[in-house]
Amino acid sequence: MSYADKLFINMCQDILENGTSTEGEKVRPHWEDGSLAYTIKKFGVVNRYDLSKEFPAMTLRRTGIKSCIDEVLWIWQKKSNNIHDLSSHIWDSWADEDGSIGKAYGYQMGVKHKYKEGEMDQVDRVLFDLKNNPYSRRIMTNIYTHQDLHEMNLYPCAYSMTFNVTKRPDSDKLVLNGILNQRSQDILTANNWNVCQYAALIHMFAQVNDMQVGEFVHVIADAHIYDRHIPLVKELISREPLPAPTFWMNPDIKNFYDFTPDDFRLDNYQTHEQIKNIPVAV
Repeated sequence: MSYADKLFINMCQDILENGTSTEGEKVRPHWEDGSLAYTIKKFGVVNRYDLSKEFPAMTLRRTGIKSCIDEVLWIWQKKSNNIHDLSSHIWDSWADEDGSIGKAYGYQMGVKHKYKEGEMDQVDRVLFDLKNNPYSRRIMTNIYTHQDLHEMNLYPCAYSMTFNVTKRPDSDKLVLNGILNQRSQDILTANNWNVCQYAALIHMFAQVNDMQVGEFVHVIADAHIYDRHIPLVKELISREPLPAPTFWMNPDIKNFYDFTPDDFRLDNYQTHEQIKNIPVAV
């Protein structure tokens, strides 16, 4: 049984059984027909995945690994805020006529900051510290920049990543762990998508620094299921989990900026049928 499936099922059951409904309250999101999009939500959900044991791709339905990777590279490697640099259409609803989503996500990753070691952006700072000062407790990124929020078409949902290096007693190789902080998450549409993205990112940073992968911790402040998603979620978590797939990443890549979506695969990835035509609140 996939651990990611088990965790997802337990999380959804907890939200549905013990969550708070926002029905009747003042909410921002709405459906395409203009009606308000209400949720059932839980505060402060924390999920832990041991990446050394399995890659956390759900089998209850298929998660498109190449599309996941394409988006995370769009943000972390291309440092782009333009949908024309992205293969999928997941950001189309928030883009302007030129394709920009404003000063969000990749834009923030590309801003250079001054450090004692010189000027570099947040991604290059992480890579620099993992190579030169791996036991630092300051290896982190944050793209929730208040002074730029008014120029973002959507405030960042997954906004901060903290990396921490440890070591196992039976090995001299360093172990890379990471914590993703997320202010808000649409559990049905985005949960396993984000989990796979940032699990893969930890794999990438570990490989280019000759480290092993350790734990990925996902912290969600507002974990919610939209009202029109409830029957879909109930059907999804009634499915029987299948064995976890095997994660493959091109072992020849030693530079983070050389990765492409084609350098990743999920082998032996058996899944249940996909849920189609999921309504998306904007």
